[in-house]
Amino acid sequence: MSSIQTRRSSKRWWTGAMALVLALPVLLSGAVSAPQTVEAKAAISTKVQKVKAAGRSFTVQTVSIPKGTPVTVGLAKKQVGQTATLPSIVKAYGAQAAINGAFFEAYNGAPDPYGMLIANGKVIHIGRYGTSIGFKEDGTAIMDSLRVNLTGMVTTPEGKSRSWYATFINRTPSANASITMLYTPERGSKVGFKGGTAVVIEKGIVTKKVPNTNIAIPKNGSVLVFTGSHKSNADRFVVGSTVEMNYKYTNAAGKEIPWDEVVTAVGAGPRLVKDGKISINPASEGFKDPKILNASGARSGIAIMGDGSVLLATVSGATMKEWAAVMQKLGAKQAMNLDGGASSGMYAGGKMLTSPGRLLSNTLVFGGSVK
Repeated sequence: MSSIQTRRSSKRWWTGAMALVLALPVLLSGAVSAPQTVEAKAAISTKVQKVKAAGRSFTVQTVSIPKGTPVTVGLAKKQVGQTATLPSIVKAYGAQAAINGAFFEAYNGAPDPYGMLIANGKVIHIGRYGTSIGFKEDGTAIMDSLRVNLTGMVTTPEGKSRSWYATFINRTPSANASITMLYTPERGSKVGFKGGTAVVIEKGIVTKKVPNTNIAIPKNGSVLVFTGSHKSNADRFVVGSTVEMNYKYTNAAGKEIPWDEVVTAVGAGPRLVKDGKISINPASEGFKDPKILNASGARSGIAIMGDGSVLLATVSGATMKEWAAVMQKLGAKQAMNLDGGASSGMYAGGKMLTSPGRLLSNTLVFGGSVK
C-alpha cells in the first residue's frame, strides 16, 4: 500500500472513530433505559399457625398457594378408583404441594371417590352432594355446590335420534343396581367390573354393543354400561350410531352456574366460609355421618383468600363448626372441608407436613410440572 493510501485509510478510520464517539451518547440513550424492577413471582410457602377460635386454641398447618400456580387432580396411579400413598402421587405428578381431596370408599368395595372431580377440563367423576372448589385456566378459584348432569343424543345411521343420560362417571355400580354409567380413559384400561350391557364409543361413533365382561375402554372414546332395568336403554345404541354428550352445570338449587371454564375441580364439603362469614350446614348439603355433623376429628380444608391465592390447611382435631371458625380466623373469603380423619394429608416444601393414616384415592396437586 502506498503512503498516500495509508494516510487516506488512517483519515477514514479517524473520522469514523470520532463519529462513533460523538454518536455514542445518542446510541446509549436510545438503547439503555432506566433499570426495570422485575417483580419476583410469589412462591408456595408453609407455616404453622396458632389460632384461637370457638373458645379453643388450635395448631394449624398451612400452605399458601399463589394465584395462578398450576393445579390439577392428582389421582392414585393416575386412575379413578385406585389408591396410593400421598408421596407417590406427589412424585407421579411432579408436584410442589398437595392435599387430600374428595371423600372415597375406604372400607368396603372398590375405592371409588364420592365427590366431583374435573381434570384437564374434563368431568371424570360426578358427585351429587357437598361443595366443590374449581380452578379456571388463568388460576382463578371459585367455590359452589356444583352439580353436573350428563345427557345426550344418539342418532342411528338411518337418522333416528333418541335421548339418553348417565347418572355417574367412572364408578363401580352396587350389586343389583339399575343404572347407566359412563367410563372414560381416566378410569384405566378397563371398566373394572362385570355385568350389564356395554356400549363402546370411539370418536363419537358406536363401534360395539356387547355383554360387559370387564370391557376395555378405548383411549379415543368411552364406554356406557347399562345395568338392571336400564339394560333396555342400550337398544337405542346401534353400531354405527353417532353419540352426542352434553354437560350441564348447576348449583344445589338447580340454577345454572358458569363452570364451563373450570379445568380442575374437587368436590367434598361441607362449606365452611362464604364471603368471609361462617356458613356451615352439613345436613343441607346431604351429609349424614356423625363424623361430619358433630364429632371432632382430623380435618383438611381449602380456602380462597381475598387476593385470589389459595390456602391449604390441616388440623389434628376439630368439630366442623370449630373448623369453620378456624378458617374464618385464617382470613378465608371462601372455604370448604375436604376428606379428613385418616385421609387428612398434606405435602409442601419437599416433605410431608401432615401424614395420612391410609392410602389415598385422589388429591389436589400444585406447582412443579403438574398438568
